[in-house]
Amino acid sequence: MDTDKADLFQQFISNGFVLIPKVISSKLLTQVSADIDDVLGENPPELGTVGPYFPPINKPESLMPLLLQTSVFTLAESFVGKGKLLVLEQVQLALNIPYFPHRPSRHHLDGVSIPEADGRPGTFTLLVGILITDQPRPDMGNLWVWPGTHLTHANFFRHQGIESLMASGGSPDIWLPDPIQIVGQAGDLLLAHYLLAHNIGGNRSDKIRRAVYFRLQRSDHRDHWQQALQDPWYDFDGIRAYLQSKNLGT
Repeated sequence: MDTDKADLFQQFISNGFVLIPKVISSKLLTQVSADIDDVLGENPPELGTVGPYFPPINKPESLMPLLLQTSVFTLAESFVGKGKLLVLEQVQLALNIPYFPHRPSRHHLDGVSIPEADGRPGTFTLLVGILITDQPRPDMGNLWVWPGTHLTHANFFRHQGIESLMASGGSPDIWLPDPIQIVGQAGDLLLAHYLLAHNIGGNRSDKIRRAVYFRLQRSDHRDHWQQALQDPWYDFDGIRAYLQSKNLGT
């Protein structure tokens, strides 16, 4: 394994996320930004809207090149295993409209407020986030994350049971470290573990924050989502192989 990939894996193991700079070309960013303008033309926010806004996307395929015509999907696969990730046309456009002087007091995990049709929580494997606008400093609509809480959550679910995810409303009562805000430039890639505590931040800037999110599942995740809540590396063949190589000293 090359040094750069090992460094990414080590960051992900420790923190539950990695931010990889300049993954998306300026040409594709320009194209996608125009497509986002079209989405907002079809579904503009109501007058006076501030804070988070998630417009419906009538043509999700317009944003899929971010995932499939770049190195993004291959990078994500390297964590989970080649051929192990589903390609779903599930994409979210996430805006954060100023002026929004918000500071989250709690965290959450996704998939609880809108569970699956069978009633199970909408868990997945890996959150893929792509910055469409620059967020070079805090309080520009940045995503907040609590580093290391993917491990804390897994330990919590091992001791309290998987039913505690729904019972907690997606915000289990765990110890939280100091949060950090994801800062970066347009074209940067965020890969985050499903179990990483996160939340929406405020936007005190004069610009609308734009980001695109894909929530990726390992192909057999629905069959073992319970185990994946309690073992943070159950879905991650690449990470487990790396950890095994470290234990073996190779």
